[in-house]
Amino acid sequence: MTKKAVCPGSFDPMTMGHLDIFTRASHLFDEVTVLVTGNPDKPSGLFTVEERVALIREVVPENIKVDFWSGLLVDYTSEHHIDTIVKGLRSSLDYEYELPMAQMNRRLTGVETTFLLTDEKYGYISSSLAKQVAQFGGDVTGLFPEPVHRAVVEKFA
Repeated sequence: MTKKAVCPGSFDPMTMGHLDIFTRASHLFDEVTVLVTGNPDKPSGLFTVEERVALIREVVPENIKVDFWSGLLVDYTSEHHIDTIVKGLRSSLDYEYELPMAQMNRRLTGVETTFLLTDEKYGYISSSLAKQVAQFGGDVTGLFPEPVHRAVVEKFA
């Protein structure tokens, strides 16, 4: 039986921390999909959904799929027969935010959530913070994969 996982998020933009989680998940599961999702708590993003999907496809290994979904995550997992949601955790605050969602998703459809601890070298990186630094002209080298870095710098040029 094929073990499928999904790594959901807004990824506006994708950071090195995200890429690390995607790559590590691809070693744990037979099939991994990075799922760009709409987040009702976040205003319109720096990048369009199409731009985010294209940037992610440009940098993830070929064995990782990339898709978009604007509905309930559990509807996507059910429709695509996905067993597991993979989320990266940087801190206890991430855990406190993610735990209720994981429990609700499990209640709704039985899908499990696996938490991967962010590599310590990426633990301080968040898309929001990195965008803010870039917006004010700070050096964001090494926070994003190179194609994403170029796109972020161009957005704020």
